[in-house]
This record gives sequence, structure tokens and C-alpha cells, in this order.
Amino acid sequence: MSADDPSTRPAILAALDLGTNNCRLLVAKAGPTNGFRIVESFSRITRLGEGLEASGHLSEAAMARTLAALAECAAILARRPARHRRLIATAACRRAANADLFLARVKDATGLELEIISAAEEARLAMLGCVPLLDRKRRHALVFDIGGGSTEAIWLERRNGGPPRLIDYLSLPMGVVTLTEAGAAKRDGLLAEARARFGAFDSRLGIGARFAKGQAQALGTSGTVTTLGAIHLGLDRYERRRVDGLRLTGEELDDACRRLKAMSPEERAANPCIGPERADLVMAGIGLLEAMRAVWTLPGLRVADRGLREGLLHGLADQARRARAA
Repeated sequence: MSADDPSTRPAILAALDLGTNNCRLLVAKAGPTNGFRIVESFSRITRLGEGLEASGHLSEAAMARTLAALAECAAILARRPARHRRLIATAACRRAANADLFLARVKDATGLELEIISAAEEARLAMLGCVPLLDRKRRHALVFDIGGGSTEAIWLERRNGGPPRLIDYLSLPMGVVTLTEAGAAKRDGLLAEARARFGAFDSRLGIGARFAKGQAQALGTSGTVTTLGAIHLGLDRYERRRVDGLRLTGEELDDACRRLKAMSPEERAANPCIGPERADLVMAGIGLLEAMRAVWTLPGLRVADRGLREGLLHGLADQARRARAA
């Protein structure tokens, strides 16, 4: 077989995640037996969900910003054609009354066809993306993702050293964008609702008891958690290789939260690991994290700078290897 035979080349994969706050794309090559290697990435804050909480619709300005970002993604995919690809949209498009019209505009303008996924599928993909960071010696894991328009808490179990299994999940229709836009008058009530929902989730599954017995681990995947990791490390600029997989004790997490909350809005905006586009959002994320920690006394936390896109890529890589073996 020729070395130039396409069947011998690594399959190209592409995963696009259009969220309430960000548009992100990863292009990767499938490994011969497992995993993948990322060859190009793109990330842009578009705030697609801006104003959605009040109006129930995606605004014209938010759609225009997002279309511009998706046009860049389309150019990348034209340059790196991927046989195996999945392009998803999450909370903002699940909730917006005009989401179908927006996605039709996306297809007309860029050629990209996006799939609106369910909260259950979002939880499954977040779990799949984070599995490599989970401690195999712990039977249970609580994985949480504080997004722009929703927050997921995912409870996993691993038996006899096998792969983790999703036992149950909770998806709250609030994230850093929706909480920020709700304003100070409504924020306390929304966070109280979040605490109540986390508490009911705990009562149903006995999660706190597992942590108390040392049988569970916690892993967070979100900009809030990665920012806390960067603050803890004292980074002058964000470095994914140092943050992804970082382990924080409960005391270190408390300290990073205190330091972040002590910053003025101007200091947060000037911090290169936060920036002006996220200076307000990260405080909403801290509020959601504290609502979670009011229910669960986490002995520590592993930080994940990975999630939905990596979950998509794991599935696509498996698909590509099966197709090659057929």
C-alpha cells in the first residue's frame, strides 16, 4: 500500500461548540489506536446569549458577532477538511425562540450545519472529555461545568477499574451570562434556587456521604475554574499546560476565591488571565461555585481546561477508527 494512500493517513476530526458565551473549534488527527492530537484551535467570545434572559430571543447584534466567528471557523474547516466532524450548539440555542432561524442563517452564510444538543447529551460529552483526568482509584466523581447559559453537575461511578458510567446529572438553566444579566436584584434568589437544586440532587444520590468517606473526587471544567487555577498559580498570562489537570486543595480553592473577589472590576479586567470580556462573568461563576460548595464540602478539586469539544473528539476518533477497520 502506498504511503500516499489516503487510507493510511490519520483521519481529520473537527469539533465545534457554540455556547452562550463562546464559539470554539478544535481540529485534530485521530490516533491509530486511541485518542487524538489537536492540530488547530479557535476560540472567540461572542456572547450569543446576550439579552436572551430578558427577551427570549437571540439579538441581532449577538447573532452578527457569532456569524463572524463562525465564518472564521468555516474558513478553517475549508483549509482542513474533516471527514468526521460534529458541530453543536448548546444552552442559548436550546432556549431561544428564534434559534432555528439563526441556524438557517448560519447555514446560508457559512455552509455550516449546527446541531442543537440536549442537556443530557451536553452532560455526557462533558464527562467524556474529562475522563482522562479522573483518578481511577476513586469509585465516584462529581464533574461540574459552569457554562454561559447552563450549569451541569454530573455524578459518575467506576466499577472494578472499568470506564466511568454516568449515573445521573443535573442541568440548571443558569450560567455566568444569564446570572450576570439578571442583575443584583435577582441574583441572590437565583443562587438560592441553585443551592436548593444542588441540595435535592445530593439528597437523591448521597453525594456528600461519598465525599465524607473519601470515596469521591471533584473535577471542574469551566472558565471560572480555570481562572481560579491561574490565580492560584500567579500566572502573568494564561498557560493551559499548567492549568489543565491542576489539583487544588479546599484551602487553595478558598484562597483563590478570596483573592479574585478582593479585586476591583478594573483589576479583574486588567488581569491577563481574566480580561475585560470576562471581568463581570467570572464573579457570577464564583457565585455558582459557592452555591455548589454550600451543599458539598469538597476536600479538593481537579481543574480541567477541556470538556465538550474534547468529548466530541473522543467520539469522532472512535468513529474514524471503526470506519477504517471496517
